[in-house]
Amino acid sequence: MDTPLRILADANIPAATDASGALGRVRLLPGREITRAEAEGADVLLVRSVTPVDAALLEGTPVRFVGSATAGTDHVDRPALGHLGVGFAWAPGSNATSVVEHVLAALLAVAADRGEALAGKTLGVVGTGAVGGRLAPRAEALGMSIVASDPPRAAAAEARGEAHPYVPLDAVLAQTDVVTLHTPLTTAAESPWPTRGLFGADAFAAMRPGAWFVNAARGGVVDATALRREAARRPCVLDVWPGEPTPDPETVGLAALGSPHVAGYAADGKVRGTAMLAAALRRWLAAGGAEAAPWDESAALGPDPPPVAAPPAPGDVEDPVAQAAWLDALARQAFSVRAEDARFRAALDAAGGAAERAAAFADLRRTYPARREWAHYAVEGEVPAPLRRAVADGLGMRIAG
Repeated sequence: MDTPLRILADANIPAATDASGALGRVRLLPGREITRAEAEGADVLLVRSVTPVDAALLEGTPVRFVGSATAGTDHVDRPALGHLGVGFAWAPGSNATSVVEHVLAALLAVAADRGEALAGKTLGVVGTGAVGGRLAPRAEALGMSIVASDPPRAAAAEARGEAHPYVPLDAVLAQTDVVTLHTPLTTAAESPWPTRGLFGADAFAAMRPGAWFVNAARGGVVDATALRREAARRPCVLDVWPGEPTPDPETVGLAALGSPHVAGYAADGKVRGTAMLAAALRRWLAAGGAEAAPWDESAALGPDPPPVAAPPAPGDVEDPVAQAAWLDALARQAFSVRAEDARFRAALDAAGGAAERAAAFADLRRTYPARREWAHYAVEGEVPAPLRRAVADGLGMRIAG
């Protein structure tokens, strides 16, 4: 490169300076402060989901490449970038394992707190992409049955003349004990299968009475009014919210578990996203004739966390209720979704009006505690034989010995 790049990056992108510093000067800003005025001094933007990227931000600026360290791109006007000749990359699947484990931890917590089994329940997975596709086999390893709806994948299989396992959404809602959403946020202009407002009063009415509801996709997939009503009727696990970053306080109060859009915030996934952007930026530079050495992200994560201890074996290891409680006691040593819920509620309760709640929501994300994916944990102690598959294939932890 003849001239070092001017790189403007969201300060919440981990190791952004380490990953791209060899390419130029990296300047860090909170994502909501990345404005057109700031873009006028940058050649490259590296953002997260809180920064809307469109022609109004970029037209007439020197920005020639945008990278989003996110699995979704609903905050990016990709046609506008193409029209402006701006290169683009994102990080699909980078945080999928993190989201899966957040959902599994929440399901085990709800089951344990309600004195219910998880094994034997039927899980309805709406959207089987990077997250839903990984969640299904791990939930099966915990003893759940899976029913999935994914119209785009169903249509693609049918166009190829292939059989597929997908069923319509109404069929999922009618036969499942837990429904979990893992769709992108799309409109009718963007997709034949729009998801904005997909879950409203009619969808909730089609669910079984008392069935659990999980949303770790996008808040806009669910109607706010319907969600508030349903949170009083059924266990709702909500990581994303209509109206982010100012979720409705009443809905938060009614939710079984809540969190500030951090399901994908395990350190491994965040660093993986940084690495994907670093590699994409280097490919973009190479296409223009500028070579740069790759970045080794291994140092950004450090060593594996300490082992977790197998809880004492339940009195009846074949009892599904006891199994759920045992697995919850193990999983919460690596990640406590209850502690996350408590931090979330305390921060919003302490906030005043909408502006303060939005600031608290953003601060919770900015100061999110370190969390590692479960594959980095070894389990020490005796894992009862009926639970070994659930630990190894469901939680994904290593069984020592």
